Amino acid sequence: MKMLRWVWICSLLMVVLLAPAAGHALENGLARTPPMGWNSWNKYACKGINEGVVRETADAMASNGMKDAGYQYVIIDDCWQTGRDAEGNIVVDKEKFPNGIKAVADYVHSKGLKFGIYTDAGTETCGGRPGSLGHEYQDARQYAEWGVDYLKEDWCHTVPGQNSEASYTVMRDALKASGRPILFSICEWGSTKPWLWAGPIGNMWRATGDIQDCWDCKKSWGGNGVTQILDLMDGIESYAGPGHWNDPDMLEVGNGGMTTTENRAHFSMWALFSAPLLAGNDIEHMSADTKEILLNKEVIAIDQDALGQQGRRVKKDGDLEIWSKQLADGGRAVALLNRSAAAANISVKWTDIGYPNTLSASVRDLWAKKDVGQKTGGYSAEVPSHGVVMIKVMP
Repeated sequence: MKMLRWVWICSLLMVVLLAPAAGHALENGLARTPPMGWNSWNKYACKGINEGVVRETADAMASNGMKDAGYQYVIIDDCWQTGRDAEGNIVVDKEKFPNGIKAVADYVHSKGLKFGIYTDAGTETCGGRPGSLGHEYQDARQYAEWGVDYLKEDWCHTVPGQNSEASYTVMRDALKASGRPILFSICEWGSTKPWLWAGPIGNMWRATGDIQDCWDCKKSWGGNGVTQILDLMDGIESYAGPGHWNDPDMLEVGNGGMTTTENRAHFSMWALFSAPLLAGNDIEHMSADTKEILLNKEVIAIDQDALGQQGRRVKKDGDLEIWSKQLADGGRAVALLNRSAAAANISVKWTDIGYPNTLSASVRDLWAKKDVGQKTGGYSAEVPSHGVVMIKVMP
């Protein structure tokens, strides 16, 4: 009993010490756990997105198990708009969305899902469509009338001297004035360290540059692959929590650039980060392997844990790493991550994750979906190249 009491006291102290300061979260009642859903960009970008794709995606999400697993938002990214009318109102691309955005939002809502849309803090979006600069309140009212539940605001085509914190504060206030609860996603790519200022402004903020569909992009053609994003997320975990999340960008699972093993590691690490889980693939026609990854409810539960603590890297030995996330029930989610080109054995000691080595704890493998028994002092596993063994450790 003394040992269990010691573990509980230590766990409580870690929660207090690592929790973000009170009052640093946007108080709109949204995103108490990381948002889950689908965003159009990674698969369809500008040319491929249209009303049919959005409706088919909503149909698939409602029927293929994703909705039951917690996925809620169907989000249209860039290129749904063409210009502004004489009164300055945003004009919808009628070729892509002949029935307008409200009809699409109503259809998504009819499936028991939520609807999201995209804008930009500059004069134009990244795709060259009209941005919201100078039209924030007007656009927010329009989004509310359409039934928008989620807004992503990008950071392209800004004007000289434009301040990110001030710009996103204007849109936050505009969304509040609209009278509709709208989750606010800030997307300035981590360029002005938003984790330092965005907590009271947005429900989530991009902490990194855009993700690319590769494991290690620096070794292939450049950009932010999974491994680059892992390193960018390490060290900013104290700024995330219920209602305000570090966002490592949308998922690339199922888009073809990575192996099943790499995709499984990608999804595991996003869950360990308490990251928004926004699928970016064709969910209507996804493979069995992709579906198995996106619908792993035990891994999703790690992401959605009520404590809302972002995981952190606790040990690194070359390309072999251990990441740990404290959970609301006193347990730990642990990722044994192998970034190397060959399979390797990775061992975690209980002292690495905040427990005494004398502790006996149950261990469950979240991808094998099986208990591996009571372990004292630590746990070891063979981890494939570019892969992960993800476990839950429970005293």
